[in-house]
Amino acid sequence: MKALLILALVGVSSFAFADAATTPASGAQAPVVEQYDYSTNLDIKRVISLSTIPNVCEVVPATMTYEDHQGRVHTLQYRAMGEGCSQS
Repeated sequence: MKALLILALVGVSSFAFADAATTPASGAQAPVVEQYDYSTNLDIKRVISLSTIPNVCEVVPATMTYEDHQGRVHTLQYRAMGEGCSQS
């Protein structure tokens, strides 16, 4: 019985640790991931990061993090064609 209690406590504490690791230390909210579609109005002042597109020949999810002209950081998820298609 004690072993089950210890196992449960370890499991719960690992979830709490994982949540704390994903929350910024400054107390600021992490940017909400926005889904791109053709009607999305983009206000991009500076691109902070782009995800790596895999070397496959299919549509894959991609992510861009950018700063708008008001200084807010956005994370945008979109679909992109993989880099593995040949031009034969």
